[in-house]
Amino acid sequence: MHLLSPSEYQPIAAQVVEEVAREVTRLIPGCRVEHVGSSAIPGVVSKGDIDVCVVVPAQQHQSVVTALELAGYAVKRDTLRTPELCMLLSPRANVDVALHVVAEGSRFEFFMRFRDALLASPTLVKQYNEVKQNACGMSPEEYRNAKSAFIASVLRTA
Repeated sequence: MHLLSPSEYQPIAAQVVEEVAREVTRLIPGCRVEHVGSSAIPGVVSKGDIDVCVVVPAQQHQSVVTALELAGYAVKRDTLRTPELCMLLSPRANVDVALHVVAEGSRFEFFMRFRDALLASPTLVKQYNEVKQNACGMSPEEYRNAKSAFIASVLRTA
């Protein structure tokens, strides 16, 4: 796995998120769209993908997922799926965009809490980069596990 420096991917991330937010809010009026993940945090290394969280009322979660699928988004395989979380891949060919459709008030709103904790702490950004760089030579599962352990530790103290 190859990690990109922030200068290699973050300049286009904000523009892509704006475009995705316009598209999603047109499809799902009233949803809340949040830029999350590494591309939302200045200075974080990344595989180059862009994560967007779409927060919707819990009772609308499945209908929102269905509407996004009809618009060309595809459910991401091998990811956690619950009545409160579904990860979708964007049909965009030029950049890897993942939508995290999250039920409002659910535990999965941690995406924003983690982002906000790193935005507030250059030390956490440095530590997160170290975790990712140290795990870069690992299998994808080991890489995800290393990141998850760090994320959990940050959320326990946030």
